[in-house]
Amino acid sequence: MNADAFRRLYGYHFAMNRRLWHHVSELSDEAFDRPSDYSQGSVRQQVWHLMTVDEGWFTELSGGPWADYLMPDAPQPVWTRAQIRERWDDVERRQLEFLAGVTDAALLEHPWAEGDDKDLVLWEVLFHVVNHGTDHRAQTQRLLTDLGVTTYPIDYVFFAYEHPLP
Repeated sequence: MNADAFRRLYGYHFAMNRRLWHHVSELSDEAFDRPSDYSQGSVRQQVWHLMTVDEGWFTELSGGPWADYLMPDAPQPVWTRAQIRERWDDVERRQLEFLAGVTDAALLEHPWAEGDDKDLVLWEVLFHVVNHGTDHRAQTQRLLTDLGVTTYPIDYVFFAYEHPLP
């Protein structure tokens, strides 16, 4: 296992979240909140889900509990897009801080001694978060397309082309 490979994978994750946000920030308030029966619901609900799942996993990895508003059935606070973006920047910063301390050996450790996730090793959790993000970015792009927005490729390989390794 290679911790630097996971840090690069998170570079992709953050870059694609920011590309998605670029489109989200240009939506009208009505389009941002337009109800949908697809996946998590509106674009607002999709980005909220993306952000809070990242926040929840990394809060737990850092030794804290999932906040009440992070629970799957919790009502979503009505934050402005500026408040969501500010929080998402903070979530990303905390993820980067956590990832900076990850070693190759730590990737094979079990972060939790008990609970549903006790059998997971760190690399599986880190991979899950990125994979979950890819899934929901794709779902959000489908909603954006339905709203008439031209989206972008989210495949890892396009990130690699734009950010070649030395």
